[in-house]
Amino acid sequence: MAAWATHHDGVQALLDDAATAHKLLSNPHIGEISLDQAVDRFYTADVFMHTWDLARATGQDEHLDPVKCAQLLDGMLPLDDVLRASGQYGPRVEVPKSADVQTHLLAFIGRKP
Repeated sequence: MAAWATHHDGVQALLDDAATAHKLLSNPHIGEISLDQAVDRFYTADVFMHTWDLARATGQDEHLDPVKCAQLLDGMLPLDDVLRASGQYGPRVEVPKSADVQTHLLAFIGRKP
């Protein structure tokens, strides 16, 4: 928990620091975006999705916020080719169309829910 608190505090300090607030992330796949947008799009989303991995691995409640799952999935679907090409996502897993949004998000990122 102490390591996470230190990490969290470091990311928050980066966001709060006026000297870094206007910095840009340059990425060959998406171009340039502001630091706060990069943290929101990548870091926060990554932590959210890996919450499921940790819960699954430790036998805890695996339910994620369905509204956040829908937001992430809606934002990621148009970027399917870019995300797969990054090597950071496994092959998409097929699930029934009737599955809930969390199952669709997890399957999209290559998890077998």
